[in-house]
Amino acid sequence: MSVEVWKIGDLARRAGVSVRTLHHYDALGLLPPERRTRSGHRLYTAADVERLQRILSLRQLGFPLEQIRSVLDNPACSTLHVARMHLAALQERIAAQQRLVRRLEGVAAQLGNNGEVSVERFFEAIKEMTMLEKYYTPEQLEELARRREQLGEERIQAVEREWADLIDQVRAEMNRGSAPTDPRVQALARQWKSLIEEFTGGDPEILQSLKRMYADNPNAAVEHGYQFDGRMAEYIGTAMRGV
Repeated sequence: MSVEVWKIGDLARRAGVSVRTLHHYDALGLLPPERRTRSGHRLYTAADVERLQRILSLRQLGFPLEQIRSVLDNPACSTLHVARMHLAALQERIAAQQRLVRRLEGVAAQLGNNGEVSVERFFEAIKEMTMLEKYYTPEQLEELARRREQLGEERIQAVEREWADLIDQVRAEMNRGSAPTDPRVQALARQWKSLIEEFTGGDPEILQSLKRMYADNPNAAVEHGYQFDGRMAEYIGTAMRGV
């Protein structure tokens, strides 16, 4: 049975990459073609196309070329695994872009209504554009995307529900006047800490970046869909020091 193959120019055209890029990947040992003609011309198979997809996904995830070969050679790094990692990273970016869309829609609405936009609106849009890049390194953003892929969408949705319920419980204790040292509040603080550790994967540097973001932006949680403010953050932060 014949197997479909592509010459290097055909593969470059179909995949939307340059011939030079394919030559470079071959030279690095990332994408040596499975076959060659008798005259030495490269012939790429479906397996090569699949490997190229993994290479390009890993590149978009920020992996340097010198690391990609070892990642590809890892049996655990299947095409499915890489696709899910890439999907998780894209979903993170889409969520950030959707928040920015809402900010810019507000700017556009004000401009359309009266031709003017408050400075505050501009600040909100600018902050949304720069917040993640300001507080997280590219490597940390990649790690957060990997964490999202590892957890899976079902668990992420469950965690979002847990956060909403936990925030409501903490707010109720605040309104009741419970001290941060109260056993009920301490139990909530332990749950709060556990959810943060699940988000960060226990990475202390990501945790510090998260703390800096909320220290500089007390209302960042509200802006990202979580209904707690700086006052609640201070309250639960005091409680967490006791757990």
